[in-house]
Amino acid sequence: MYTRILVPLEHSPYDAAIVEHVRKLAKFCGASVVLIHVADGWAARNVSQLNLRESEEMREDREYLEHTCEVLETDGLEVECVIAGGDPAREISDAAAREGCDLIAMSTHGHRLFKDMIYGSVASEVRHLSRVPVLLVRGERRAGGRGPEE
Repeated sequence: MYTRILVPLEHSPYDAAIVEHVRKLAKFCGASVVLIHVADGWAARNVSQLNLRESEEMREDREYLEHTCEVLETDGLEVECVIAGGDPAREISDAAAREGCDLIAMSTHGHRLFKDMIYGSVASEVRHLSRVPVLLVRGERRAGGRGPEE
């Protein structure tokens, strides 16, 4: 079925739903997992061009991604981490091709029309840019936590 699954994480409580879903799917398929976080702040978008140091936010995002990677590895999954900077939808679809992924699995916030018009929808853009299937799982904002349960 699937051999390599790309999972974009945004470092928010919404990540827990997709991490849990992919944990089960990857075990079922025997697939490896590639976690990606796309930092899209000013520093992240310009770190290479301006030779900037890693910002505190970027450092926290990297640590979060590595921690999530470790949690999935202790569950027996083969997992890699990728940090990218720039436009999230473009970076996610490019990473799927570059990393040889045959599925992108991501969490959505479940916005409706008006909020999507204001905030946009990375998931919707990824659907249009991607050459591989995109699995969308609606996440829930969990009180007190930022990410996947251990």
